[in-house]
Amino acid sequence: MMSQAFDLTILEPHWSRLHGLLDTGGAEASAYALLGRATIGADPWTGSPRTRLVSHEIHPIADAEKISASPVHVTWATGGFMRLLSEAMCADLVPALIHTHPGSSAFFSKQDNANEAELARTAGIKGVRGLVSIVLGGDGSVCARIWLPDGTRVDMAHIQVVGGRLRRWGGPTAGDGAIEHLDRQARLFGSGFNPLVRSLQVGVIGCGGTGSPVAMMLARLGVGHLLLVDDDTVEVTNLNRVHGSRRSDVGVPKVDVLEREIVAADLGVRVAKWKGWANDSGARDALRSCDVILGCTDDNAGRVLINRLAYFYGIPVIDVGLRMRARSVDASFDIHGRVTTLVPGRPCLICGGFINPRRAAEEALERTDPAEFKRRKAEAYVEGGGDPAPAVVTFTTEMAAVAVNEVLALLTGFHGDGGMVPTRYRRFHLRDDRFLGVASKPGCPVCETEWSWGRGDIQPFLDLVG
Repeated sequence: MMSQAFDLTILEPHWSRLHGLLDTGGAEASAYALLGRATIGADPWTGSPRTRLVSHEIHPIADAEKISASPVHVTWATGGFMRLLSEAMCADLVPALIHTHPGSSAFFSKQDNANEAELARTAGIKGVRGLVSIVLGGDGSVCARIWLPDGTRVDMAHIQVVGGRLRRWGGPTAGDGAIEHLDRQARLFGSGFNPLVRSLQVGVIGCGGTGSPVAMMLARLGVGHLLLVDDDTVEVTNLNRVHGSRRSDVGVPKVDVLEREIVAADLGVRVAKWKGWANDSGARDALRSCDVILGCTDDNAGRVLINRLAYFYGIPVIDVGLRMRARSVDASFDIHGRVTTLVPGRPCLICGGFINPRRAAEEALERTDPAEFKRRKAEAYVEGGGDPAPAVVTFTTEMAAVAVNEVLALLTGFHGDGGMVPTRYRRFHLRDDRFLGVASKPGCPVCETEWSWGRGDIQPFLDLVG
């Protein structure tokens, strides 16, 4: 089997359920889980394969199967484990064992090694694609590994819990060396902040008025790996707001302009790019490799994609939108900006009313079958694009800064333990901010039913048809 890295994401709602199940007052406790899988053929920054595992379901161990427990051991019958393996096989998921070490840090004991080896052999006989083991320490530490079908075991490169906050174990630490040009922000957020930011792989979808300043600010913050996604080239009318662009760049892909400027700054940022639509199948490995995605696109089809990515793969998405218009009647203005953050447990963009599903379908048709789109437009079956929307650099850049501040909230909780704000709505013309209390619609297959949470790879991709 080709050597590859593994990492594990536990969704915040699942993390909370685990702690509720495993808080036994000092004795070791255990539970099961099923994990979704993102099989990444080539990480865009390294070119190497990797697999991201994401919590999909938490399964308690039935009281009738619990045998004994103490501060240093826990045993249970394996009937539930066999049922777990059958469910994993049917749904193409990865089974996981979780147990606690309440009196110590997280580590794998000799007894763990022996017991798990036997369970992993059983999983292999059943045809399951690996068995994950997770240990939660009483001091808040976490460790995890996967047993592969050939009997080898691989430690997770890192483990993270994803919700309004992102917490990560493994990977770079504060002792990995100071980054001189980031000293001032370490003085605010602490010595562990810069290594964490340096380890992140962040995608920016859309490299125009909001995406270009977002990318520039992320590079200045010290994000180690940036993915730039955009299909457009620079036009003359973009020069008023696309950061880094020059008149000589007219006709040059926007991703190339941003890459040039970020590389020229020589801040140690590795840039990957995709000149194309985010919906293109060739972009999937790159998108699934990201730890955070900032949606800076103004099209509905792109928002449908990133909306589902957040839930299927547990990747925090920060979506930016602006709307500007001048009122012809009283010579006043309506200038609105919005930043919405998406993680499992929060409402999606559809439930928030921030996506027009009809326009999303029309945009997809225009890209995949332009002739059919023109025919339908001529017969008034599709709306098509109207006049270009107004855009002013100060407003687009300000909302870009609001979005990047939500990345900081995700990593530091600087404006509260809840981390990212679900939806911030700025009305520039009225000089106020609103924090919208959007709710999931009953039965929403993306954000309310939990079916998509951490589901990972399925066919069709993201359960999108067409």
